[in-house]
Amino acid sequence: MATNLELVPATAGKRLGAAVIDWLPPLAVLVVAFTIGFAGITRTRSGQFITYDTASVVLFGGAGLALTAVYLFVVMGIEARTGKTPGNLLMGIRSADNDGYAPGAGAVFLRGLITGAGIILALLAAILVVVFKWFQPALFILGPLVLAGATWAVLVVVSNSWDKNGGLRGWHDKAAKVLVFDVKTGRDPISTGGIQGPYSFAPLDLPPVQQVLSPVPGTAAAAGRPAPVQPSPLQAMPHAAPASFAPPAASAPAVPSLPVHGGQGPRHHVDDDVERTQVRPGAGGPAPVAVLRIRLDDGRDFQLDRSVLVGRNPVGQAGEQHAQLLAVDDPGRSISKTHLHLLTDGPGIWVTDRNSTNGSAVTTPNGARTPLAPGVPTFVTPGSSVHFGDRTFYLGQA
Repeated sequence: MATNLELVPATAGKRLGAAVIDWLPPLAVLVVAFTIGFAGITRTRSGQFITYDTASVVLFGGAGLALTAVYLFVVMGIEARTGKTPGNLLMGIRSADNDGYAPGAGAVFLRGLITGAGIILALLAAILVVVFKWFQPALFILGPLVLAGATWAVLVVVSNSWDKNGGLRGWHDKAAKVLVFDVKTGRDPISTGGIQGPYSFAPLDLPPVQQVLSPVPGTAAAAGRPAPVQPSPLQAMPHAAPASFAPPAASAPAVPSLPVHGGQGPRHHVDDDVERTQVRPGAGGPAPVAVLRIRLDDGRDFQLDRSVLVGRNPVGQAGEQHAQLLAVDDPGRSISKTHLHLLTDGPGIWVTDRNSTNGSAVTTPNGARTPLAPGVPTFVTPGSSVHFGDRTFYLGQA
């Protein structure tokens, strides 16, 4: 990883050098193919008519165009995914989108179309010359068009020289919303976290953890007695955990008082009073409960409440009670708005992927990585790592 954290725009000279390197292979193929094709044209006279045999132009010219198309398709595909081309690699530059990530196929295509507009026009003129057999004035038609196309391409490539914003963008860059960086002098944003940079280099302040009340109004507590505990959110999930992994019965929440039909007032369960609970002989005191904590991959550490939502801007679903919302900043938008639900349960936590776009996975202490099925709670023990989008947290005990 680069040690220089600054982003450095590519100079016009490096841009032009990379473009020339990228253009040389297809240009050489086209020149050779059409030269051989035009040299193979035969002319025969029949009375007052002259017949041209253009089979060689069609054969060699078509082969040259096909090879050029394949080359351009491959190079554009690589650049769309990585920001690299042969010229970019040799000159030490990378193309990226506005956020500093790979530019994408649409942006690369539009940028190339603007740059090569003049050359494309010259190729269309060459096809018309062959179709209409304008061989005698061909040089006067194609020569100026090729020269104008090459001049236009060079001007477009170095047009960032006239950009008042520090030479950041050329004409084609502005149209395609592309940036070009010098990765030999500065940082490569594509491989180091985009414009914002890697989290370990440029940590961003997370919003404070917000304590929220249950969206379901609780039943009023009886006078002189604490309010009943709301049911566990795990019980309200559409996909319950298997019975063998269910929390022990002793830790089940108390049953809240229910209204009696007909306006009779609340009906109380016979076991509502805590004084009725009998301690078995020989039973020890309550087992110490481990305090579970998670450490994000940016070094931040959080103690977990009973129920936690994790995401870019987590929001609880209707009918759920959540005591803690943990917003994780993610410039690359790999994390869903509400990505994970965590439920502490004794020695570990139940982790549920909330049908996220990029999915989640768990790596156990022995190194085994298992994807999480959307909506299905998975029990995770301390020492494991949970991956969500491009982010990761480690589960430990305090």
